[in-house]
Amino acid sequence: MPVLNVRHATTYRYREPVSLGEHRLMFRPRDSWDQRLLDAKLDVTPTPSSVRWVHDVFGNCVTVVEFSRRAKELRFESTIRLEHSSVVPVDFPIASHAQNYPFSYDAEEMPDLLRSIERQYPDRGYALYRWARQFVPSEGSVGTYELLSRITHAVRDDFTYVRRAEMGIQDPLTTLELQSGSCRDFALFMMEAVRSLGLAARFVSGYLNVPANAAERYSGGGSTHAWVQVYIPGAGWMEFDPTNGIVGNRDLIRVAVARDPIQAVPVWGTWTGLASASLGLTVEVQITSESTAVERRNARAVGEVT
Repeated sequence: MPVLNVRHATTYRYREPVSLGEHRLMFRPRDSWDQRLLDAKLDVTPTPSSVRWVHDVFGNCVTVVEFSRRAKELRFESTIRLEHSSVVPVDFPIASHAQNYPFSYDAEEMPDLLRSIERQYPDRGYALYRWARQFVPSEGSVGTYELLSRITHAVRDDFTYVRRAEMGIQDPLTTLELQSGSCRDFALFMMEAVRSLGLAARFVSGYLNVPANAAERYSGGGSTHAWVQVYIPGAGWMEFDPTNGIVGNRDLIRVAVARDPIQAVPVWGTWTGLASASLGLTVEVQITSESTAVERRNARAVGEVT
């Protein structure tokens, strides 16, 4: 598997020292057959009074950090090294009854999938449902992968990506009306759209690897990223990135999955002080490939010999 190094730094600044409360971090990637964590390091400034790790209800690794002193700057810097293997959905056979949409989930799976099928946001006038339904033939059926691919690429092609620094996520109907949003807005929009078709979907938070020599231009690099997983019988939870039209896990590094985006926030915490004390935050994400570094060293060595 290719080896990637991810450096993620989040810095909060204040005009004056503030009291720092508990912070919960989601930086550690989920180990799986397609990505394996090799090393992880977390540096926190100021020095915390305690650091502990827990698994949430979805199996995500959460770092809980507490402080006993005031500070004008709070900084979390995570450095991870992992193996990551790209796969595409066609590599995974779909159960015969689910190869075409519409289909029904098996009775034994439904109790566990119900909350991921249940919609979380109102759909006034069925606007989002009508948008999603346009990709389904009025008569007959459509291939399940084909349907999900169409939806993924439609968001990438028809909507405008904008980087938003504001907290929170746009309501799906707002994204539909504006035809624009950030990666997390698009992930929520697609998640609710496929749920309107009766499919189980969940929100994914992580990182987007943007190869230096990538033929395609990605949106959402240099920060945390968000996309969608949809449960397909036989294939399982499969990745779809509507921001970049990615079907499969290519260049997507999973950190957290959740039923609702608010459950997969990379950094969540509290502080006490005057509201005017906040000077905002900065987020930096850098991803490098060790194979690329080796290729560069080899190229330099060849040049020196020549």
